[in-house]
Amino acid sequence: MRWKNDYRAWLAALALGAAVIGCGDSTDRASQSPSITGPSISQDDDADDATIYDQVDFLGNPLVSEVTIMKANHARYNLTQPYNTAEFLPQTAAFVTDVAGRPAALAATLGSVLYPDMLVVDASKPTATAGWLSWALANGWGGRKLTDDVVDIGLTAIFSTLLSPTGASCAPFTLPLCTDNVGSNDVAFSATFPYLATPHL
Repeated sequence: MRWKNDYRAWLAALALGAAVIGCGDSTDRASQSPSITGPSISQDDDADDATIYDQVDFLGNPLVSEVTIMKANHARYNLTQPYNTAEFLPQTAAFVTDVAGRPAALAATLGSVLYPDMLVVDASKPTATAGWLSWALANGWGGRKLTDDVVDIGLTAIFSTLLSPTGASCAPFTLPLCTDNVGSNDVAFSATFPYLATPHL
């Protein structure tokens, strides 16, 4: 039985590694396979000038497209809109059940909170409960704090005992699969908008 868990953990780590490597893809979109279809999302900014914006990336919730959607579909996913993302839900569910070896009920729970793929904020909740997925999993404010370790939160939701003990590979926020083993930000956040830390150059 242990070899099955080790094998599942190895497969999941391999899939996660491939997804992380794929995040740095610098492929020219114009040269991508013609089998990837979807309209180019071009919008002008209220006709106040001639500027046209082309959507080249789409990211609502962290790890959804980078980890749970097949690399071959990333370009198509990047051209979609939040209300169209449900067509990719079966791929996310398959990742949870087939790659991570978790139960279908957990895949359904995660699918229900990750789709449509957008950050949700419930302003009627106390601001102290702000945090990624808190609106769905803890009846909180939602959104995403700069201090949220979204990678560890996402990996823990998929691979740990947090939401289900069945087929779990690790305890919440621990190695081998429930953390990227990266601590807090190494540069202090700014006290003024946009509050982001000074980038490394």
